[in-house]
Amino acid sequence: MSEVSEAIQAKCLAFSDRIIRLNDYLLEQAASKRYDGGSQRADRRNKTQTSYVRHQTSRVPVHLQSVAALANQLLRSGTSIGANNAEATNAVSKTDYRAKSYIALKEARESLYWIELLHRNKYIDDKQYQSIYNDAEELVKLLVHRCKKIDGQLREDK
Repeated sequence: MSEVSEAIQAKCLAFSDRIIRLNDYLLEQAASKRYDGGSQRADRRNKTQTSYVRHQTSRVPVHLQSVAALANQLLRSGTSIGANNAEATNAVSKTDYRAKSYIALKEARESLYWIELLHRNKYIDDKQYQSIYNDAEELVKLLVHRCKKIDGQLREDK
């Protein structure tokens, strides 16, 4: 793996870590509202209840189910970036490398969408939004650059 590929993968992993922590935070917030009668503060004692909520969203009140669904969508797309990037670096051909890189790019762009929705609906504040959005945007830029470079190389090979 080249230094550039390693750097991109490191950023993908760091972003995935952030997405997982954000997902846990959002679910803790939903659980604390469910189990603490609307408290804004997540109570650490609710860890087991948070796990329960993660797997049983139907037990969360209707007005909190949307945050669980949005968090799950972001978890899927945000962690998929790194998985597809890892597959790209182990591709069997340039066209396979291109395809996996484009999938990683699509997942990064999808993550931007879910982050925007979480912010617009006040599930994350301005500071959280700006920080995680900037990280996702940086991944998009890196992957766009890579995809353009691959397209150029494939055109040259023809």
